[in-house]
Amino acid sequence: MSAQPLARLAGLLADPTRAAICLALLDGRAWTASELAHQVGVVASTASEQLTRLVAGGLLVEERQGRHRYLRLAGPGTAALVEDMAAFASESSSAPAPRNLRESVRRSAEARARTCYDHLAGGLGVALADALLARGVVTEDGGLAVPASGRTWLAGIGIDLDRMRRGSRPLVRSCLDWTERRPHLAGVLGAALRAHAMDTGWLEPIGTGRALRVTPPGANALRDLFGVTLH
Repeated sequence: MSAQPLARLAGLLADPTRAAICLALLDGRAWTASELAHQVGVVASTASEQLTRLVAGGLLVEERQGRHRYLRLAGPGTAALVEDMAAFASESSSAPAPRNLRESVRRSAEARARTCYDHLAGGLGVALADALLARGVVTEDGGLAVPASGRTWLAGIGIDLDRMRRGSRPLVRSCLDWTERRPHLAGVLGAALRAHAMDTGWLEPIGTGRALRVTPPGANALRDLFGVTLH
């Protein structure tokens, strides 16, 4: 394999503005160019230039609706790459101190519970991974798997993995959580857990970022079904 593709990919994420754009898009939504410019704190022309480079490099895809240009990560594999690199970076260097109270509150909220593309991360994501492993819903003998008994248990609470499985995406995989420094669950299972938690009202977004809030019904369900209690 040539080193050039790897060098080009590394170069795309070497710019702080491009890296910040990719991190913002880990919430799984499609953003307009102006929204991303505001989110990462650059002028529209700078954002447009960097977005064009990310699309050309294959990390982002764009969709146009009328006058608006929407950008999102190219897929789950791209999201996993960005999250894994963020986790590696957080291990190899200390994070800068929050610039203000608002940023400090946002970081705390994201550390408790947040989206990582289409699955759950933060303290909640790690706690759910631990709970599913402890109950045998997920096993790790020779790699992560969901046995038949685990699929039956999940179906009993309204999560049908077979219905959500499409393409070659793995049924379940481990994703290193950059705030907890421990793994949460991604893949089809991770996406199904997040979708179910949002559809049932267990979780709700906080503002426009990635942070999530556990609702009172959600706290009861997490405790009763998974044995998870978040403080």
